[in-house]
Order: sequence, then structure tokens, then C-alpha cells
Amino acid sequence: MNLLPTELTEDELRLQSEVRSFLEDRLPAGSYPVQLGIGGCDPAFSRDLARKGWVGMAISPEYGGHGRSAVDRLVVVEQLLARGAPVAYHWIADRQSGPMIERHGSEAQKQQLLPGIAGGELSFSIGMSEPGSGSDLASLRSRAQWRGDRWVLNGTKTWTTGAAQATHILGLFRTSEDRHGGLTQFVVGCDTPGLTISPIVFIDGSSEFCEVSFEDVELADEHRLGETGAGWAQNTGELVLERGGVDRWMSMFPVIEHWAGRLAADDSVAQSDLGTITARMWALRGLSLSIARLVDEGKSPVTEAAMVKELATGWEADCVRLVARHLGRAPDPTSPDPWERLLARAVLVSPSWTIRGGTNEILRSVVAKGLARR
Repeated sequence: MNLLPTELTEDELRLQSEVRSFLEDRLPAGSYPVQLGIGGCDPAFSRDLARKGWVGMAISPEYGGHGRSAVDRLVVVEQLLARGAPVAYHWIADRQSGPMIERHGSEAQKQQLLPGIAGGELSFSIGMSEPGSGSDLASLRSRAQWRGDRWVLNGTKTWTTGAAQATHILGLFRTSEDRHGGLTQFVVGCDTPGLTISPIVFIDGSSEFCEVSFEDVELADEHRLGETGAGWAQNTGELVLERGGVDRWMSMFPVIEHWAGRLAADDSVAQSDLGTITARMWALRGLSLSIARLVDEGKSPVTEAAMVKELATGWEADCVRLVARHLGRAPDPTSPDPWERLLARAVLVSPSWTIRGGTNEILRSVVAKGLARR
């Protein structure tokens, strides 16, 4: 592993303080529903963040971004998630679609899409998972066929987070029978004829996940992202941005903070439990910060990011069980206490957190193969 200990610099700490002050003014306690992780869609809030320069931070200034470091973005993201802010509208575009377009897109794609992402105007969703494929992304069957002057897309994506509110979908499609070399990414506008987006009602009543079907969706070649057949390598690099960040272990942070602030000083069992999960959280935070440093050095820490996501999955599940156990009863989803309702929602949805970004089995395989190659 290439993860070295690191701390925030003075400039990074100043940014942290600035974000905290902004959120105190923009999201005072009680003025918004606190979210678990990246939930909550508020385009106006996303645009406010963009005006502060905190969306599109990794995008180059020539395309409307700010040319900031991955660590700077981590500092901002950490504060947003700690507050349970409604960040879903811009999240995927900011975290991965924008950087991927700048890295692999044509000049026309960059000029057309990146300023809107940096301005909080465009919202992206990722079309990866498919029915019957589980976490085996290379087994996908949705196809893109070249028909002389256009691509024709057919197939179905599922568990596509945020597709119902997105303006674009960055989808992965099979363009040849080569298992890994036959995959290509396409940028698809959500108003494209033949594209149908169907929200899936989840166990907690939310509908952030969607099924997206492509029926003879016609695209000009200018919608292809990167080279034909390069989708697997591009997608693998994209998952580093998705797996190694703080958003993979901060879903429960607002609940933990609320619970910790109300513990009795003489409750030795609860204080001990809090100490244990706090130590683990601090370790995860250090790992995510080290990964961001590697990204800023131009590296692609695929193995390290997979390890962090696997560790984070276990930590988040333990946090849900711990707070629920100390409540002493099953949390009531209809409770007048908003924090108990949030905990009840976490109990319902947290099993899905083991899937997003790859199951533990897939992640352990990525780590084992990465270490073997070294």
C-alpha cells in the first residue's frame, strides 16, 4: 500500500473554517432535513455552493472550474456530509463525471459540459449496474451499435442513483464481445428520445434509485466519451474517485454526532463504544486524506480506494447497530424526534451501503489482485 500519514496544511484548515462558517449561515439547525450521506436534492443549494467555488473544484479554470486539489475538495465535502447537507443534485457530476470528461472528453465536450457542472447547473447520473449482473460490471449486456453515422443504444440499467433529477447519464455500454476491451462510455442527455427513467421505490419510501431503459436511443459519435473500447479502463479510474472518498464512511456522521453529544458522562459502556468507533473513523479519515494526496500527485490508487471502501462499509454498519442498540428499542420511523426517524431510516437503508461502489467480495478481490501485482 502507498498510503502515507498526512495532515491538513494551514491553507486547508482555513478553507475548512470558511466552509463551516458558510454552512452555519446557509443551513442553520432545523432549517432543512438532515441527510444520510449524499441524499437530499436541492439545486438552489448546489448553485449557492458553486458560487462559492465549491462545485467543480477539480475542473480547470479554462472550463469554468477552479483548479483546486483533491484534498481541497475533500475538506469541503467532509463539512457538507458532517452537516447532512442536501448535495445530491451536483454530487456525481462534481465527484466523478466532471473529472472524467476533462480527462477523456473531446474539446467540444469539455466546452459544452464542464462549465455547467462547475456552475451547479448540470446533474449527472452513472449508468453502470444492470439487472442480473450483480457487481460483475464486465458482464453487462446493454449494447451500443455503430450504424454508419450514429450509435444506437439498447438495454437497461438499474439502481441508477439520481437519474430522475439528472440532466445527463454517463453510461457504459458493450461495443464488442471483448469482455473488458469491448466497453465504451457515452454521455446521454436525459431528454433523448428512447430513454425512459423509472424511479424505484426503496424500502424507506425514497426513490433515489432508478431503472433506466434505452430503446433504440440514437446518438451521434460526439456523445462517445473517450476511445471506443476504452470504457473499462476509464470506469476503473472513475471508481477511485467514488470509492476512496469520505462519502464512503460519513453517511452516519450526523447521527453519531447527535448521539455522542447526548451521552451521559458516567455511561461507561456508551463512552467506550464511542471511543472505539471514533478511533476507527479517524483512521478512515486519514486513509481518505492519503488517497486524495495520491490523486493530487497524478496517481490512480485503485487498490487503496477499494480497501478504504471495504473498511468503511463495515464501520458504517457497526455504527447503525451501535446507536440502535443504545436506543434500547427499535427506532420508530414515525417518531416526532427527527433524529430517531433518521436512525430508523439508516436501519432500513444501510444494507444497501454494502453494494454501492462494489460489494465487499468484489472489493477484496480488487485489493488481492492489486497487491499480487505489486
